[in-house]
This record gives sequence, C-alpha cells and structure tokens, in this order.
Amino acid sequence: MKKQSPKKKSVVSMPLVHPNAAGIDVGDTIHAVAVPEGRDTVRVKSFGAMTCDLNAIVIWLKHCKIETVAMESTGIYWKPLFSMLVREGFDVYLVNSKQTHNVSGRKNDEDDAMWIQKLHSCGLLKSSYLPDDQQESLRTLVRYRKTLTQDCNRFVLRMQKAMEMMNIKLHTVIRDITGKTGIAIVEAILSGERNAENLLVHVEKTIRADRQTIVNSLQGNWRAEQLYLFEDGYCNYKHYKERIAACDIAIEKQLQQYYKEVFADVPLDTKTKSSKRPTKNKPRFNTASYFKAILGVDVTAIFGISDILALEILSETGTDMTKWASAKHFVSCLTCVQTIRYRVVSLLAVCS
Repeated sequence: MKKQSPKKKSVVSMPLVHPNAAGIDVGDTIHAVAVPEGRDTVRVKSFGAMTCDLNAIVIWLKHCKIETVAMESTGIYWKPLFSMLVREGFDVYLVNSKQTHNVSGRKNDEDDAMWIQKLHSCGLLKSSYLPDDQQESLRTLVRYRKTLTQDCNRFVLRMQKAMEMMNIKLHTVIRDITGKTGIAIVEAILSGERNAENLLVHVEKTIRADRQTIVNSLQGNWRAEQLYLFEDGYCNYKHYKERIAACDIAIEKQLQQYYKEVFADVPLDTKTKSSKRPTKNKPRFNTASYFKAILGVDVTAIFGISDILALEILSETGTDMTKWASAKHFVSCLTCVQTIRYRVVSLLAVCS
C-alpha cells in the first residue's frame, strides 16, 4: 500500500498596502530600524538615540526610498524621533504595542523591527491619535498645569493634617482654608497669633459658622514640630500657586499662537466674558474669548463644562473633528466623559 504524500501547507499571502514602509523598534538607547528587502545591503540597522543618530536614521530611510514609518509608543522615547520624522516629511504611524505583541518568538529588537515593518507594509497597523505641533505644545502646558494643581492640593492636605495633629478644627468649620478667610487666619497663626478671639477679626461675613464654633475650632495644642510642618505646607502651597500663575501666562501665549495660525487676519475679540462664575482653579486670563474665537461658541455655557475642563478638551482634541469616525468615537476618547455624565445624571435625579 502506497504511503500518501504529506499535504503541502498552504501559504497565506497578504496584499502589500505600503510597499515603501519601514518599522522601528524604539528604545531608550537603541533604535532598531527595518526596511523592505533589497533596499540596502542589510535589511535592519541599529542606531543610537542621540540627535546625530536620529539624523542618521532619517538619511538612511531616505536612501532606502521609505515613505511611511511605523513605531511603537514605548514610554516617551519615541517623541524626539517621531517629531524629526514628521518634520522630514515621512508619514509616521504611532502604534499601540498591543497591535504588535500578539505573536510569540520574537526575541530581540531587530526581530521586533522587522515584524513591525511587515505588519505595516500589509496595512495591519492603525495609528494612534496624535496632535499637530501647535496642539501638542498647548496640550503639554495644560497637562503640566493640571500636575501643578494636584501638587498644590497635596500641600493643602498636609496643612490640614498638621492642624488635625494640633486638634485645630478650622478646616471642618469653613469650607476652604485656602479661601479669603482661611488664608487670613493661617497667616495670622504663622505670624504668632494663638488667641482664638483675636483671630475672629479675619472671618468674613460670608462664613456661615457662628463665632463661638469658630473660636472652639481654633483652640488646640500648638506643637512646635506641627507648626513647622504647617508653615512648610503653606509655603509650598504659595510656591505652587505662583507656578500655576506663570503656567497660565505660557498657556495664554500658546493660545494666541494657536489662534493666529487658524485665523491670521481676524482680530481677537477680548470682550467676550464667561457665562460661569469664576472658580478658584480658573485660569488667570479670559478663556471665553479664546473659546469663542477658536471654536465659534463659548462652550462653557454648556452645563458641566467649566473653563478649565473646556481648556483640557481643546488641548486634547483640537478643532479638527475629521480625525474621529463618529461622535461616539470622539466622546469615548475623552477622560472627562464620565465626569460630565455623572453631573448630568445627578442633576436629573435632583430635578425629578
């Protein structure tokens, strides 16, 4: 009986979508770059991460007639190379690593680069959303402002902790110890005042608590080490408030450049005022004028959209809505959507 010959395995071929595609495995010190076969004597080269090395990558890619490049979004190491490639005219895909890590067996950077190049040449990679240069600058500043605000709030919590350790309950009596009344009392305490009755002169009429409750909240055990921590927390709080103010100046300058790039010949209307009451965290410039000029409407008039939230949305998404397939895709990328939805649901619950 004749043995049956083994069946040949069928080879599935993928159509070539990007014939002039390269793949880059990005690292902190080494970038592995892969190009299609036959473009040079070697298919994969490893480069350093210095600026001169990035220039060498650009020269080699141009020599190999590359038009589009795909790279993984590894930490922040991709950003300098990405910016240089975009500036040199390449169509750059920044790819989520989940799209390229589905196949086992790749053991080194060069294999990773070749795998990325193969997937990209077959059109199997989808680029992440990326802002343009102006929006990137605005987004960086707005994100940094948010970080400064969070750091500032942490030192307020440290001040409150020091007050609790001394059994000073002021922060439980007034809503905000960084408001007008709170700051006046804090500075008086740090100046040496310990008599609760004398501290009452700093209490504004808007405070709802009665005088005796405030006096009782300011009687405690004035420990030297806790007073030091209290003062240090307040000094750091003031420092971060100053840095936030400086960041607001930088953000406004960037908004001016953002506006000039889109509406070069139209003067900015600075008379537009926000429809919302000013809040403590509001940027120190007229945000409503920029929203009206750039977006066409004052988006802060929408329920749940504050000045700072509108600024964050603008910096994260820009004004070009064609980058999203639908309104649902746009909304799903916003981290603030749950906050807005929660506020609307809460309002509807109260109204009902």
